Amino acid sequence: MLSDGPGNIGKVYGVYDENAGVEMRGRFIIDPDSVVQAIEILTPPVGRNVLELIRQIQAFQHVRVTNGAEATPTGWRPGKTTLSPGSDLVGKVWEVWKVEHAFD
Repeated sequence: MLSDGPGNIGKVYGVYDENAGVEMRGRFIIDPDSVVQAIEILTPPVGRNVLELIRQIQAFQHVRVTNGAEATPTGWRPGKTTLSPGSDLVGKVWEVWKVEHAFD
């Protein structure tokens, strides 16, 4: 997390509002290879969810550690069920991952 008073970084990431002279709230999850994995841009009246940010970072870390052999579905948290990506999963996600898991 950082502050970018002059807007230099915000301009690069497209969140700097030239007319207002400020940045929109932008959140970028960047992996160790400098690849942007997630972007969230919120207007000032909407607050952010730090717990969701932490959950997403944990999910990206898990996928990275498993070299993509496991996927983290909606609402996944460490220790919860993951999915094995592949053609056999196409159209069958809900058979493996039930909606109630998202709220465990």
